[in-house]
Amino acid sequence: MASDSAETIISVRDLRKTYGARVALAGVSLEVSAGEIVALLGPNGGGKTTLFRILATLLRSDAGSAQIAGCDVNAEPAGARAALGVVFQSPSLDRKLTVMENLRHHGHLYGLRGNGLVEKSQYWLQRVGLTERAGDRVETLSGGLARRVEIAKGMLPGPRVLLLDEPSTGLDPAARRNLWEQLDGLRQRDGVTVLLTTHIMDEAQRCDRVIMLDRGRVVAAGTPGE
Repeated sequence: MASDSAETIISVRDLRKTYGARVALAGVSLEVSAGEIVALLGPNGGGKTTLFRILATLLRSDAGSAQIAGCDVNAEPAGARAALGVVFQSPSLDRKLTVMENLRHHGHLYGLRGNGLVEKSQYWLQRVGLTERAGDRVETLSGGLARRVEIAKGMLPGPRVLLLDEPSTGLDPAARRNLWEQLDGLRQRDGVTVLLTTHIMDEAQRCDRVIMLDRGRVVAAGTPGE
C-alpha cells in the first residue's frame, strides 16, 4: 500500500459527463497515490466505464478536471498518455499475429525501434512468464495467457499508471490468481500504480482501496476492510 506521503498520481475533481439526458458522471472526485492498487467498484451503469474512458483520454469530460501524473487529460492528452498503460476489457491483440509481433507493433506506436524494442519485449514476456510463447499466434493462447500478453503490451512503454477495465472477465480462477500475482509484481518491483474497474467483490478485496460508484457518484471510498 502507498504511504501517506506518496505523491498523488491520479487526481479527479468534480468530473461530469452526460449522454443526452442521461447523466453518466455527476461530479466525481477522487485521488490515487503512486504505488496503490485501487478498484472502481459498482453496478453496470454506475459510471465506471465512462470514468475509465476519460482517464484513458478516449473521451472528453463535460466539466471538471482529471489529471494523470500532473497532466490534464483534456488539455494535455499526449502527456497523460505518456504516463499510461491501458488494458481494455475487450481484447486488443491481433489474434493472427504472434505474441512478439503484437508487442513489436505496439512499440512502434510509441517510437520504440531496433534492439531497444526487442529487449523491452523480451523483458516483459519474461516478467509475465511467456518467453517460450513469443513465436506463437495469439489465437492459440488461452484467455489467461492472452491477458498476460495484454499486460506486457500495456507495460512495454514503461508507464507509471496501468488502467485495467474488468481485467478478469472470462478468466478461470487459476488465471485470475495469476493475473493478481502479475499486478502485485508490477507494484512491488516497478512501482506501478494500478487502477482497475470491477464488479467482482473478491477482486476488490485484493486492492489497497475501493472506490464505489453508483449513478455517476462516489458513494463510498476506503480500504476493503472499511
